[in-house]
Amino acid sequence: MSIKPRPNIHFPLILATALLALSSCSQPAKLPEAAGIGPDPDLSSYNPGWIPTVKVAKAVGWPEGKKPLSAPGTNVVAFAEDLHHPRWLYELPNGDILVAETNHHEKQEGFSLKGWIASKFMKDGGASAESMNQITLLRDTDGDGVADERHLFLSNLHSPFGMALVGDTFYVANADALLKFPYQQGQTEITAEGTKVTDLPAERNHHWTKNILPNKDGSKIYVTVGSNSNVGENGMETEKERAAIWEVEPASGKHSIYASGLRNPNGMAWEPDSGDLWVVVNERDELGSDLVPDYMTSVSEGAFYGWPYSYYGQHVDNRIQPQRPDLVAKAIPPDYALGSHTASLGLAAARGNNLPAQFKNGMFVGQHGSWNRIPYSGYKVIFVPFESGKPTGKPIDVLTEFLNVNGEAQGRPVGVLVDKRGHLLVADDVGNVIWNVKGGDKTASN
Repeated sequence: MSIKPRPNIHFPLILATALLALSSCSQPAKLPEAAGIGPDPDLSSYNPGWIPTVKVAKAVGWPEGKKPLSAPGTNVVAFAEDLHHPRWLYELPNGDILVAETNHHEKQEGFSLKGWIASKFMKDGGASAESMNQITLLRDTDGDGVADERHLFLSNLHSPFGMALVGDTFYVANADALLKFPYQQGQTEITAEGTKVTDLPAERNHHWTKNILPNKDGSKIYVTVGSNSNVGENGMETEKERAAIWEVEPASGKHSIYASGLRNPNGMAWEPDSGDLWVVVNERDELGSDLVPDYMTSVSEGAFYGWPYSYYGQHVDNRIQPQRPDLVAKAIPPDYALGSHTASLGLAAARGNNLPAQFKNGMFVGQHGSWNRIPYSGYKVIFVPFESGKPTGKPIDVLTEFLNVNGEAQGRPVGVLVDKRGHLLVADDVGNVIWNVKGGDKTASN
């Protein structure tokens, strides 16, 4: 009896075929993007699936001489170019701008088809850039809005993100720990060894970005810690103290959970009128192009915002079992939806900027842009107007055209910052540039 040879099956080809088949099942949005924006978003279009809807804007960078389109009455210039995946910004008291050039790759525990598919798409979107693990200092000595000095401020970090200066102590949130370093005003490089304040959750590290914001007297530092999954599929034990904002005492390193149920919190800011802590949050996937809106919200001590058991208040997500009706009953609806899958990451209070009057009171939001919505959403910087410490009215586009006419990503905005000169700085991690948006004449838009 002869035995026929087993056919030579090329495993990557099978995976590629599966990827194409699964992506072809993606469903376009039934609602306009605007339906997922504002204090009362439309949550009616529910379309669960095994993988997210997938539509990735290929990262191509900015052609020579091209830049985003800025709002009427403003001008935009490149504050600094030729950076390496710039993600987050911080301004020192003397006006020096720090930028975290950083990235991270999730730790994989064994092969996952879903993870493999996601990694392939995210690579096209520019998420696989090398992490420089450093903070660069940029100085504009002549005040023209363009940095003319560049210094390596701090190196040998581990996927750094959030930064803060309290007195003469400089804090950095690595992906796995909060560190502190001695700092003297005006110095362009820190060479001293860092001291660990506290460890931060780092197992698997599905959401790796850890942002920080001190309170007024520096006695507390708030730290964002994203979830380790979309909706608890890796087990809730891996989510211990995640999907939360920590409150850390830097003097002792002790911490407590300040607010929880926040799937992936990123940018934080103090609202100047109320003094409340605000945060932008990336919500869950795999419920279709229209769900769930990312959001911005004020947060209070002990508050719970639903993840993973419910979304946008008490809308139950049955994918996580067993359910926790006791927690769902406590879930607080966010203040303001920012559009489904916009990947809203950056947040900055607008007070003190020199842009036109309509931008004087509110929050700027950097929207990194969707990879899981048809059609695309985000890929811009917006302004949400505030009155009496709360959002009011529709958002206003500040910086757009990060996508070209072919639907490719020339850039993707992340961190936003209003500097001491009143300019709006925007970190663009695909364009490898920091944009500077300044007030201009009434007809200027670029």
